[in-house]
Amino acid sequence: MQAATAVPAERKATRPRADALRNRERIVSAAREMFTEFGPDVPLDEIARRAGVGNATVYRNFPDRDALVREVVCSVLDRTVRAGQTALAETGDAFEALERFVHVSADERISALCPMISSTFDEHHPDLEAARERCERIIEEVMDRARAAGQLRPDVGVGDVMIAVAQLSRPPAGTACPSADRFLHRHLQLFLDGLRAPAPSVLPGAAVTMEDLRRL
Repeated sequence: MQAATAVPAERKATRPRADALRNRERIVSAAREMFTEFGPDVPLDEIARRAGVGNATVYRNFPDRDALVREVVCSVLDRTVRAGQTALAETGDAFEALERFVHVSADERISALCPMISSTFDEHHPDLEAARERCERIIEEVMDRARAAGQLRPDVGVGDVMIAVAQLSRPPAGTACPSADRFLHRHLQLFLDGLRAPAPSVLPGAAVTMEDLRRL
């Protein structure tokens, strides 16, 4: 009589423990703060110390520096997307939604984090490209609504807003982020007031698109 073939028991995918998830979140949060303050070369041991975890926990979650930088940038982009979605859902005024989105984007330190994607970093990693696409889509949606409502001047593009936010929220050379914070939202609001329709002047050149930025 032929012996029955044993059927291997189906393995259930194990879900990360709650404490493991909290540790990962603490590492990403600490890395975001320290990358903003000191740049991408800050020692990982210092990030572990600020996060309140051991060095081994950092390396268990992120095998190298590039993986951690990518996770930080993606998390910032995703929080910015959620801020845009919340602004559209909670604000009846389309231009007010754009204002809220721009100010939150600046608070997320996008201008300080995005330059970390250097030539040695895989800027075409699928996770990073997906996060960028989500961010671009929400910016376009917020601007399209404000434009359709007749509140946004018609001669500006997504790229114009991205460049202005990055430049205005980047601290001057030799100036730490916290000391420049008191000027940030004041100058952003001056910029936003200049986006309102009707436009008081004609802008030179053409509206800057995301494709223009990618070609740069």
